[in-house]
Amino acid sequence: MGVQQVIESAFLKVTRTAININGCGRTDAQVHASQYIFHADLPAAGYDFDLVSRLNRVLPPDIALFEMLPVHDKAHARFDATQRTYDYFFHTQKDPFLQTTSALYIDRRLDVKSMKTAVDLLPLYDDYYAFCKAPDRVEHTICHVTEAHLWMDDSGTRFRFQISANRFLRGMIRVIMARLLEIGSGKLSVEAFEQRLRDRQTPRILQAAYPQGLYLSKIVYPYLDLPPRTDFAAVFHQERNDYWRAV
Repeated sequence: MGVQQVIESAFLKVTRTAININGCGRTDAQVHASQYIFHADLPAAGYDFDLVSRLNRVLPPDIALFEMLPVHDKAHARFDATQRTYDYFFHTQKDPFLQTTSALYIDRRLDVKSMKTAVDLLPLYDDYYAFCKAPDRVEHTICHVTEAHLWMDDSGTRFRFQISANRFLRGMIRVIMARLLEIGSGKLSVEAFEQRLRDRQTPRILQAAYPQGLYLSKIVYPYLDLPPRTDFAAVFHQERNDYWRAV
């Protein structure tokens, strides 16, 4: 059962009414969201109880509802979004506590400087045809990447890749992350990476990075810009400014 079905089921249990929700987008199985926004049409009169609290009581432990806000009746959680930010966390030293919240890639010889050089190229291009799993199924492959960063911790074993854009293509971030890891391990050059961006070259087999490291972490609307609630996610416990440092 998908997250949408679980939330709609919770609404039915609490309100005794079938309520359809519209989410800000879809994610692959095992991908996380530390900020996810949906819209739903609720009775104008509201409820005589704390709806957020009631819903959280029936939702499973891995889904938390933080708040509900009124918006205009034409607001759309998916189509109104002007910017989305994703974080991808991976580590190179096995840690059982990170098993489901970060992706493990055992390679202590990653060339992080070359990876960072490739990351810095991303905002310079806007056609991501070469990093889409199904480019022929979309109207166009233009994505305006506004920011891209690569951080690591002091031990050099935990990493965080962050990217922001107005839209993302199917599998785009995990495909980019897989290419960055290939650059780090010496299997792909930065020049070849940029050539794919420039010439829209797609390899025959388009492998993607593991899903569990990916987080949808922020959604921005013209009328709504909420701070991320990342302090509730275990992998973000070290979110303080002195933990992550730029590569």
